[in-house]
Amino acid sequence: MPAETTRPTGEPHEDDRTYEGAGGPGGPRKVARVVLLDPQDRILLLHGHEPDDPDDDWWFTPGGGLEGTETREEAALRELAEETGITDVELGPVLWRRRCSFPFAGRRWDQDEWYYLARTSQTATAATGLTELERRSVAGARWWTCGELARAHETVYPTRLAELLRTLLVEGPPARPVTLDTEIV
Repeated sequence: MPAETTRPTGEPHEDDRTYEGAGGPGGPRKVARVVLLDPQDRILLLHGHEPDDPDDDWWFTPGGGLEGTETREEAALRELAEETGITDVELGPVLWRRRCSFPFAGRRWDQDEWYYLARTSQTATAATGLTELERRSVAGARWWTCGELARAHETVYPTRLAELLRTLLVEGPPARPVTLDTEIV
């Protein structure tokens, strides 16, 4: 079934275009991420690791960089389909914005990330559209309850995701996107 989208109102679009690569002279890499919730309010996270060191691992939301002239909404839906196989979603508003910088696959990535709320009833995943680098660095996906996430001893990005998810589930989406603290790893 094709993805259904709802464009958040008041969201700027003139700066939704991509920077190639990992960020650099043109500015940080523009990224769209998805806070995907199922009917039980579980969040879907991907299990990633350094390509050459599976013991250096973490959990993160689906998403990735913009390609060509696509908008962040388009990138969010494309990345979600590629990384999870989930296409039956209702894309909601931008919840959070975050700048981050981290080493991965032998280089530093500087990113400007927007986190979109999305809901789905489709819970089976199939990562059939991964890039070569993603195939070497994504070990799987898992649905997490808020409580499981709060008790997790694993590394999760963004680092306050359990607290942010709890606030989202109790209060609903914020009226305007919340700017999260910059994370530099």
